[in-house]
Amino acid sequence: METTLLENDIIGQIGIQKYHCTITWRNGNLIMDEPESIGGRDLGPDPHSTLLASLAGCTLSTLRMYIDRKGWDIPEINISLNLSQKTDTEIITTITRSISFPKTIEGNIKNRLLIIAEKCPVSKILKNQIIINTTI
Repeated sequence: METTLLENDIIGQIGIQKYHCTITWRNGNLIMDEPESIGGRDLGPDPHSTLLASLAGCTLSTLRMYIDRKGWDIPEINISLNLSQKTDTEIITTITRSISFPKTIEGNIKNRLLIIAEKCPVSKILKNQIIINTTI
């Protein structure tokens, strides 16, 4: 069974300004750009940062829902992500995701939260087969 995950399509547009994209989503616009080092103006996040921001937001929201449901006293969750790529015969991309808390968390709770982080919807998307159908 196939299910559409968004009510409305994400719409993107670029004009003549190099790399400056406007992405429209259900409730507004997001500016995406590339760093000045490669010719952009750095007016918004680049596509890689936006991808990682999606994973960060999904992970944090999923953990917050679980923590609240369990009634645990964990007022803050922090996350740090980055990407690396290795090219041999194929491109292998690795995402590093580090979750931390400003206060000490019991080991068994940490282990459970690690499992829950892996179950966030964006993690599931990125870890499974992705098919991109493109038309012009």
